[in-house]
Amino acid sequence: MTTPFPVPSPPPVPCSFSAVPETRAVPRFEPLRVPGRGRLRPGRALRRGRRAPAAVLALASAALAVSSATGAGAGEVSAGAPGPHAPPVRQKPTAVRLVSAPVRIADAATVRLLRPGDRVDVIAAPGRTSLGGGGDGEARVVATGARVTGVPRPADPGPDAGVGADGGSGGERGALIVLSVPRSVATALAGAGMASQLAVVLC
Repeated sequence: MTTPFPVPSPPPVPCSFSAVPETRAVPRFEPLRVPGRGRLRPGRALRRGRRAPAAVLALASAALAVSSATGAGAGEVSAGAPGPHAPPVRQKPTAVRLVSAPVRIADAATVRLLRPGDRVDVIAAPGRTSLGGGGDGEARVVATGARVTGVPRPADPGPDAGVGADGGSGGERGALIVLSVPRSVATALAGAGMASQLAVVLC
């Protein structure tokens, strides 16, 4: 049996809040760390921020120092006195030229003990020389640390073997040695040998 009026459709069922998914808390997880770098603390970051201007100032001062040094001109030497902190200037020692000086020693027995390479002190003792006359005064050192380069050994004593070191007879006339000394010392040895008797002392 049909009705003269249309049957209305049932109203839609409203959505209930039970259909909305429940909210969930975010799970806790460890912070991500980049390998090789630690955490940057606020205090450390502040210190790094302070170091940056200091480094810039140091570089600027170094650049100014270099520019002032090069601006003076290459090859110029300051004529002023060195500063208090300047290193001392070392002067190269001048080479001393050595010469060979033959020296006659009064005591021949002492000369027999010498060998080339020995170091001796030459002493001038007052006494009678071959020029005659008596010597007076005190003994003095003529050469110190002289190196013996030769000790000649005479094969034949010669006719003067009986003449003593004092110009008399009955004694040895001494013995000859060769010393390596500066020229000024060689001159002093030659003069001392004419005025006095010479003796040597091993260093």
